[in-house]
Amino acid sequence: QVQLVESGGGLVQPGGSLRLSCAASGLIFRINTMKWYRQAPGKERELVAGIIPSGRTNYADSVTGRFTISRDNAKNTVYLRMNSLKPEDTAGYYCNAHSTEDYWGKGTLVTVSS
Repeated sequence: QVQLVESGGGLVQPGGSLRLSCAASGLIFRINTMKWYRQAPGKERELVAGIIPSGRTNYADSVTGRFTISRDNAKNTVYLRMNSLKPEDTAGYYCNAHSTEDYWGKGTLVTVSS
């Protein structure tokens, strides 16, 4: 069974930082493109960041310079370091893995509020 399990979400003040983790199992992690998406209630899901097997990354314009995606293939884990958080970053954050199939985690909630 493929599992993607996110962790690290929570309540943080504006300007604060969080690191999200996504632990993957049941797939060949190293050949998967890993992505973080986010979705606020009632809003469209959006791509936040992605990292391909070779390590090349991409980011949404809204998070470039603040967020960093990385992967540790030895741990089958992808991370999202989020700095300088803003209230508009509040959303459920979802881990996605794709090679020939597409898999999703159940999400972790990030709330940025004073």
